[in-house]
Amino acid sequence: MIKPILDNEFKPAVLENKAFLEEVRRSGAGVPLVIALERTGGFVSRFETSVFPDCHNKANLNLKYAERLVKTLLWARGGYNIIVGGPTRVGEHIRHVFSPVGARSFDYHFMTRVYERPLSVTVTDYDDAPASCESPLLVGRHLNGCRIGFDAGGSDRKVSAVVNGEVIFSEETVWHPKMHDDPDYHYKGILQSFRSAASKMTSVDGIGVSAAGIYVDNRTMVASLFLKVPQDRFDHQVKDIFIRAAKEIGNVPISVCNDGDVAALAGSMHLNKNNVLGIAMGTSEAAGYVNSSGSITGWLNELAFVPVDCNAYAVIDEWSGDYGCGVKYFSQDAVIRLAPAAGIQLEDALSPAEKLKAVQELYKSGNTGAKLIFETIGTYFGYAIAYYSDFYDIDYIQLLGRVASGDGGNNIIENANRVLNKEFPLLARKIKLYVPDEYERRVGQSIAAASLPEISK
Repeated sequence: MIKPILDNEFKPAVLENKAFLEEVRRSGAGVPLVIALERTGGFVSRFETSVFPDCHNKANLNLKYAERLVKTLLWARGGYNIIVGGPTRVGEHIRHVFSPVGARSFDYHFMTRVYERPLSVTVTDYDDAPASCESPLLVGRHLNGCRIGFDAGGSDRKVSAVVNGEVIFSEETVWHPKMHDDPDYHYKGILQSFRSAASKMTSVDGIGVSAAGIYVDNRTMVASLFLKVPQDRFDHQVKDIFIRAAKEIGNVPISVCNDGDVAALAGSMHLNKNNVLGIAMGTSEAAGYVNSSGSITGWLNELAFVPVDCNAYAVIDEWSGDYGCGVKYFSQDAVIRLAPAAGIQLEDALSPAEKLKAVQELYKSGNTGAKLIFETIGTYFGYAIAYYSDFYDIDYIQLLGRVASGDGGNNIIENANRVLNKEFPLLARKIKLYVPDEYERRVGQSIAAASLPEISK
């Protein structure tokens, strides 16, 4: 194993799982385990593996393995019913852990909010677990007509007028959505951007929206943009906020997608390739995925909550209360967390974004500690890519976000590739990492967002 230079206690999930499965294989006693996740529309994601039988003297090892696996699948794919087909003890453990009073109560309440029904765990036999039932959506890539592409960011909102695939107008407006508890602030900002783009075209045929969060049928289920909005006002004024704003423009189709999926779509359109996993390292870790057919899967792809470090004493994510989650390894939090180990003291008065910028400035000036921070993140990332590849078929990884910008981003890619080449040579030959240029990030994202709705003419 290549140890991250600033974190000798790192235990990559991919290696921990590999060691566990090898131990099961060597025992000759392994039994099948299936984790199936049921989500809206009757769709089911199924994942098969092996564990020790309940009667085995190493059956206790199943519990941590299964809990981290279910945690990963739940946030990568989503669902309101976790079906555990296999040893009963494993299923009962998952039922307790992912409950309102269990260690993963945050996950329980979050998924309950997303799917508007309590998260449940069904324990059954392997043979009775449901078959996979996926229905990827071929969204976007529509370039005909006059379209609005809108990207709702946490610090600015971007809007473009796109006519037959060409951006004829683009505008960025600073706003502070995470600081406001009145959803009228958000609504007025969204509508103002829509109207600004609409004024540059003779008509509007469709509106595509890219925004951080989880969206179902164009409705906002969970989104950090509305962090301070009280739940009652969220339910009545935020869930349909984009739909209501679009109606002010006219009776036109609208499509709202997670910004990670839109970024992956933009990368797929630019490269003319599929199997693209987009990962943005910014205030958090955001992700999106376009599969082999060029479709969006309908999965959550919330990799910020996926555990990449199995060290039980790893850093805790304050929001979810869990350890080893991607948000603390692939965001500005990772840079800030690693700074003391790199011999860098950052002023407490600085905002997280300012602390990141300070480290990046030190990197530019040749500071050795700053370089070690990005080398460490790159090592983390190499192992995380191998872990993600157990759940996604990946040919390209599009790396985005302020943490991945500039020389630091190049360092991340260099060290991620170093891990892949040494530890996972087959993946190293298959997966290509790249950072899009400024034009692709801005114009490509606008075009991808605008291309989301399908229009009749």
